[in-house]
Amino acid sequence: MPADPSPAVFVDATLFMGMHSKDDAVRIAAKSFFADRLAAGDAGRIVMSWEQVGRCDDLVWRYERRVQDEYYPFMDVLHTDLAVDRVAYDEEDVRRALTAPGLDGLPTHERLALAQVLGKGGVLRTASPRLLRTPGLPVEPIVRDGARSPVEEPSFPAYLEELYQRSLVLSVVSEQL
Repeated sequence: MPADPSPAVFVDATLFMGMHSKDDAVRIAAKSFFADRLAAGDAGRIVMSWEQVGRCDDLVWRYERRVQDEYYPFMDVLHTDLAVDRVAYDEEDVRRALTAPGLDGLPTHERLALAQVLGKGGVLRTASPRLLRTPGLPVEPIVRDGARSPVEEPSFPAYLEELYQRSLVLSVVSEQL
């Protein structure tokens, strides 16, 4: 009997923008997650809702144009080269977001993201402190067991690493995530 496929791995805006966190533990863990997924090719496929992609843009658009111009080449290339399925919420996701008892009290954008994850039997990789301290959710942290940063920061392939280093002109605090 074949093994069950691994659950879909969803990411949210906190994880994606975590690559630009002022907290090095979050920044390096988020970068490591995406560098590993990119290296894995199609086997590293992730899922991100349209809203979560938009939440990243909303954050970046709050910065001056010079910062945006340094950030967006990295984001554009990573989104193109990474095996990522960008998906819309469906009607069942909306219903689940409004009725699932474990989601009570969370902001609507988090309820919708988690409803989508639950509907697909997946797991959400996140840097959201609120989600990580809420019991019973299908979430996994990117910074594990109080670990600070890895000994050595991972690198993207050279063409992307150069863009990433330039993009670090954008730096966010955890409250922005």
